[in-house]
Amino acid sequence: MSESKRVIMLGNEAIARGAYEAGVKVSAAYPGTPSTEISEYLVQYRDDLYCEWSPNEKVATEVAIGASIAGTRAMSCMKHVGFNVAADPAYTVSYMGVNGGLVIVVADDPGLYSSQNEQDTRMVARAAHLPVLEPSDSAEAKEFMKLAFDLSEQFDRPFVYRTTTRLAHSQGLVELCEREEVPDKPYERDPAKNVMMPGNAKGRHVVIERRMEELAEAANTLSINRVEMNDTKIGVITSGIPYQYVKEVLPEASVLKLGMVNPLPRKLIEDFASKVETLYIVEELDPVIEEQVKSWGIKAIGKEIFTVQGEYSANMLREAILHEDLQLDAPAQVPGRPPILCPGCPHRSVYYVLNKLKIHGAGDIGCYTLGAVAPLSVVDTTVCMGASISTLHGMEKAKGKDYIKNWVAVIGDSTFLHTGVNSLMNMMYNKATGTVIILDNSTTGMTGHQDHAATGKTLQGDPTYAIDIPGLCRALGVKHVQEINALDIDTLEKAIREEVARDEVSVIITKTPCVLLSKAKKPLYTVHADKCKKCGMCMKPGCPAMTRNEDGTIHIDDTMCTGCGLCQSLCKFGAIELVKEGDR
Repeated sequence: MSESKRVIMLGNEAIARGAYEAGVKVSAAYPGTPSTEISEYLVQYRDDLYCEWSPNEKVATEVAIGASIAGTRAMSCMKHVGFNVAADPAYTVSYMGVNGGLVIVVADDPGLYSSQNEQDTRMVARAAHLPVLEPSDSAEAKEFMKLAFDLSEQFDRPFVYRTTTRLAHSQGLVELCEREEVPDKPYERDPAKNVMMPGNAKGRHVVIERRMEELAEAANTLSINRVEMNDTKIGVITSGIPYQYVKEVLPEASVLKLGMVNPLPRKLIEDFASKVETLYIVEELDPVIEEQVKSWGIKAIGKEIFTVQGEYSANMLREAILHEDLQLDAPAQVPGRPPILCPGCPHRSVYYVLNKLKIHGAGDIGCYTLGAVAPLSVVDTTVCMGASISTLHGMEKAKGKDYIKNWVAVIGDSTFLHTGVNSLMNMMYNKATGTVIILDNSTTGMTGHQDHAATGKTLQGDPTYAIDIPGLCRALGVKHVQEINALDIDTLEKAIREEVARDEVSVIITKTPCVLLSKAKKPLYTVHADKCKKCGMCMKPGCPAMTRNEDGTIHIDDTMCTGCGLCQSLCKFGAIELVKEGDR
């Protein structure tokens, strides 16, 4: 292989490349850090395959299942909490098996860098009887994708491909290969295999148990489950990114590196364990490998010295296994930097008004979750995608319509289409009362500005029909739907006062694009110190472009100001003025 075909790739980029080389024809996903970039890299191969943003992970997985049934190689991509949304089809397609290879890529987030929980996908996959591959670097990330499709078709099993934040966003050397043009499998009608009603599912359950036994046996000789025999005083069973830490800290130890983490290769593990004096099991998050190994009567050391929380590190292993006193310097005591909404974010004005009116927000997953922190301090709850509307509904049914006169549900446009529609439907069906504010910034903002069903553009860059969100709300039966510019705070305040007072469901849509969508040069504002009364009204929304001078007057950082005008609308003394382009 020539040197020109060896390139540095991020893990997510390598996963996309692996799917391309494996001959994938259909990919569907919903954006979610740390999985988002897989689809964004994959779309560069759109001449050879089809990829889309689906409204949610359940739909994405069902799209991939359909493509597999039709006989092509297909995949869906999501983060770990998205796998919960996809669980319904995932558990059942496990019974069905595949026609064309089917892989569900799931990105876990040890350390909670961008997630509301730290669940371990291996646990979910075990419950669903789904085999799992887990790479440990970018080179494996590419090759394991190709192997996952081969094994999927060989054993008639959907495969889960587990990655993590550290792998997704770290780099490594990858050897590029040509795309394999895999012939489509012929479609043959087979209701006993593909129609999962109870009678058929009973038979398929027997089949998948047998298939998993066959896979467990094959795992003993799979090349991705490899023994690196060295000094036998210490033996380590590990997988994924922790393998890198083990090799750094214990270069002389014997290692059993697992590439398939479900089902486990029992014979290989028993043989390896018998050859080492002390056996350690090093795995991030839950003791998935450890509990199974110990259940076979094998003595091993695992979570009694390691944590079930967060990412591992080389230093953690040095302390836990080698008992080294690292004498590390204490971290510098620097001021905390909590996450904040961007300068000019249209969500800030909405939260400013809600805070002013002393209204609580049932929150959701998105940039707008930051409405929970000071100085806005509006969002009181955040559970999962779409939960804001259902949470508000539950409160109303528990405490009555008067109780929620000072509550609203806040949800983004992408999240509303993800699972919020169902919740609003439920409010209408069950005769609820309450106000929903859809913060429509025309993008999936938190994960990096991906398109969705209401933006009018597909992942592949094609123009398409844009869902009419106000029309959709009215179609569900909501009579009172207002669409307002989020930065028009007087109109917004009037609308909120009006809608929360109703004894029926109402929807306010703040239709204002994310300030980062436009790359055009933006106007900015400046403060006339001689007119500033130091009252601090303009500071209440917490815009990061605004600070106080030593004398108490306000300063606007012209490198951060995006010209939203919120500060000017709050100043009653004319101290804040829009700077003309020619004056800059």
